[in-house]
Amino acid sequence: MSVPQAASSAARPLSAGAIALMLMLCLTWGFNQIAVKLVLPEIPPMLQAMFRSLGALPVLLLIGTLRGVKFFERDGTWKPGLIAGLMFGIEFVLIYQGLRLTTTSRAVVFLYTAPFFVALGSYQMLGERLSGGQWLGLAVSFAGVALAIGVPQADVDAKVLLGDLLIVCGASLWAATTLVAKGTRLRLAAPEKALGYQVATSIPILGVAAWLFGESIPRMPSAQSIGLVAFQAVWVVGTTFTLWFALVKAYSASKLSAFTFITPLFGVVGSYFIMHDSLSLAFGAAAVLVIAGLFLVNRPSPIAAAPRDALLKVTKT
Repeated sequence: MSVPQAASSAARPLSAGAIALMLMLCLTWGFNQIAVKLVLPEIPPMLQAMFRSLGALPVLLLIGTLRGVKFFERDGTWKPGLIAGLMFGIEFVLIYQGLRLTTTSRAVVFLYTAPFFVALGSYQMLGERLSGGQWLGLAVSFAGVALAIGVPQADVDAKVLLGDLLIVCGASLWAATTLVAKGTRLRLAAPEKALGYQVATSIPILGVAAWLFGESIPRMPSAQSIGLVAFQAVWVVGTTFTLWFALVKAYSASKLSAFTFITPLFGVVGSYFIMHDSLSLAFGAAAVLVIAGLFLVNRPSPIAAAPRDALLKVTKT
């Protein structure tokens, strides 16, 4: 995309169709952790994540081929793509293991601390300066996470707190993957190719993790579990992620990002009604703090970014 095109997309107002599509994406992502949790009794976490990647890869290849993406063209993206893929695979090892230990409502709030880490990483690694409002947002989000971890709930013990920690670590790797995508040649790759690196690399990582954890499927999973894994593979990874990148190319990323803060709300509400997670007023306040802080962090800043070479040196070809 040229500079004039980028400026045009940034100034372009969101159409009614784009707003409706973003709401649909946020609803999907909010319920994704619920789908994972529902399948866990029949398909262990690492095998479930591996099946998801196995199912998503052909979807990405099909969509990319139809769009004329040259997946095997030498364009200098293989090294950052491999790094992003390694982090992507480990990220889901942490997230899926965390979901075994903590509740879905807590997981969806802690997972969406990823923009918190993106903001810090961008400042440290990409040289992007944060405004006072963005620093305030970091402090508010941190306070919300601290409150959520410390909220006294009857069903919260050391095991749940460990699950929370694993989810937060997964969120930090999600953020690191985003930084690699923004700060290396991977930003020049088509969305399907960038995702393809991550999905393909995650398959052996998740397979080894399943073996190390001794996972197995003793009997044929139910139709519901198979359908939910297919939902994650075909729709969540293979389709909605591609739609997101298409929207980012057409519209302002900052305007679109504002909508993603609805995602934890969908997840928390869905967890309450579907998973019957217990929610206290204190935890609700913590969730609001996290979301409000992330909104402040991701508001457009008038301060221009000055990229550094630190991250680029990692994957320079």
